[in-house]
Amino acid sequence: MADKKNEETPENIQDEVAEAASAGADAGDAASVEAASAAADEGADAGDAASAEEPSAEETAAEEAPAEEAEAKPKAAPKGGATRREKMDAKRAERQTAAGKRPSRTPEERDAERRERRAAIAKQRRAYRQKQKTKQAEVRTAAPVVEEQHAPEHGPGRPKVRQGVVVSEKGEKTITVKIDVVKRHKRYHKILRSTVKLYAHDERNDAHEGDTVRVMECRPMSRSKRWRLVEVLERAK
Repeated sequence: MADKKNEETPENIQDEVAEAASAGADAGDAASVEAASAAADEGADAGDAASAEEPSAEETAAEEAPAEEAEAKPKAAPKGGATRREKMDAKRAERQTAAGKRPSRTPEERDAERRERRAAIAKQRRAYRQKQKTKQAEVRTAAPVVEEQHAPEHGPGRPKVRQGVVVSEKGEKTITVKIDVVKRHKRYHKILRSTVKLYAHDERNDAHEGDTVRVMECRPMSRSKRWRLVEVLERAK
């Protein structure tokens, strides 16, 4: 029986050949895998060394881009750092800016702006007044000199002139002049005669009782004097 088992039959030979072939294939595969992995490791080490020595342009650009973006973008406020009031003020300022309005200011800023505006207006006012004073001074200098009379005419327009007879000279620098008025009544055409007394100023006490004088209207010089002596037409006899 043992001899029969040890006999080499074609079937046994084929099985042995298949087993040997499979073993060789497994050994070849393992060797090829080991060689490939070793080559890959060597290539990776070489690439890492090259990349460590000289960085690529893409990596440089990728590193520079975040840095530029970080510089361009403002730093965000830390969470929880801004209070609710500050956030509301910032939103209000943004809305006012978008609407074209001037942002809200503090009372101190408003007071400073008000003071600046008042100072500018006061400066303009002072310059205008100084200009007016200079102009008036030039006009006064260019105008002819007029001798001021002691009793100038009263009011605008032509002053009234009357002729009468002196009836009293008792007052100092004052004479009483009687004027006879003759006029016709407007409806009945009757001649009406009346007498009017005027108090005139005589600066040199030149007129005397009975003299015929001419007086002219002037400014009020006392409670009753509104006239002044112009000339003596005729002396009393």
